[in-house]
Amino acid sequence: MTTRGPLADALVLDLSRALAGPHAAMMLGDLGARVIKVESPDRGDDSRSWGPPFVGDDSTDATYYLSCNRNKESVQLDLKSTSGQESLRELIRRADVLIENFRPGVLDRLGFPSPVLEELNPRLVVLSISGFGHDGPDSQRPGYDLIAQGESGLMSLTGPDPDHPTRVGVPIGDLLAGIYGAFGVVSALHDRTRTGRGSVVRTSLLAALVGAHAFHGTAWTAAGKVGSGSGNHHPQIAPYGTFRCADGIVQVAVGSEGQWHKFAALLGLDADDERFATNSLRLANRSELIAAVEDVLLTRPREFWLTSCNEAGVPAGAVRTIDEVYEWKQTRSQGLVLEVDHPAVGKIELPGPPLRFENFEGQRLGRTEHTAPPTLGQHTSAVAEWLEGR
Repeated sequence: MTTRGPLADALVLDLSRALAGPHAAMMLGDLGARVIKVESPDRGDDSRSWGPPFVGDDSTDATYYLSCNRNKESVQLDLKSTSGQESLRELIRRADVLIENFRPGVLDRLGFPSPVLEELNPRLVVLSISGFGHDGPDSQRPGYDLIAQGESGLMSLTGPDPDHPTRVGVPIGDLLAGIYGAFGVVSALHDRTRTGRGSVVRTSLLAALVGAHAFHGTAWTAAGKVGSGSGNHHPQIAPYGTFRCADGIVQVAVGSEGQWHKFAALLGLDADDERFATNSLRLANRSELIAAVEDVLLTRPREFWLTSCNEAGVPAGAVRTIDEVYEWKQTRSQGLVLEVDHPAVGKIELPGPPLRFENFEGQRLGRTEHTAPPTLGQHTSAVAEWLEGR
């Protein structure tokens, strides 16, 4: 298998489970790293059982598990046993990166605090992901995405109005913590080229979600304004949201005054109407603006408006279902759908990596083949033989 890529010479130990840590490890695997996933002997990663749906009729692996474990090898180790701990020590000695998302202190109690990790491998980069941070008064709380979305304020910014806080439809806290974590790992690996030493990278679901507050964060810290849910319409830009048309919904994102004039002309509205002449006025009169826009959009079907907006230079789009996204030619053209050979069920398709690498001539670089998420313990014997030099 071709594994060229920025991290083709790196070995990653994935001791994590569920989503945040496994997502970070998968990102590193997508970049070419060899990723060995260490799982408990009894049931393995918790997400293997988070179904239905499961892959295949006889498989016990949920599709949830498939979402964050491609390009990995699975070994079963009992980290509470002497033999399991010795195997882990040998893996640590050879590794470049170790990823864990135990509750703070658990890895220490297993016999692998930071000083031991450093003694085993001074060049080791450790990524440690927690729910609420590794210190502070709430550090020992278990971290689950739903809870973190509420505690971080994200749910208060999502939903139709302030009275209906809403969870984001994907586990965004886990995903962002994994992305931030992978970013921290590659930064630490780069730093290691200068210092010759590893380091510990820490992040949390709380940190990842607070880091994603964007303009809502600065609205409070710099201007004292508390944001709230505003549904599908942007709280600071108008018109920018979803609008009804003759056969459904169309999205329009007017991000500048120039685009507003183009959009108004397309709809036959007066761009200089005293209610709508500036973004501030359009926000102050948003209900009237939405009504005026929809009165026109309701006269034609979605495809007409998407084509017209595109021709006029006004950003617009459809609201696709998940199945439509994966059948969309644009999605597939970007390598966002992969076919892999699953050891239990054969050929399956998976969402693909979001990064592509090319040389300056436009030729694609990096991993050209991908492997399916492993079955539990699929590589235990092979990795044991590798450690023993056989």
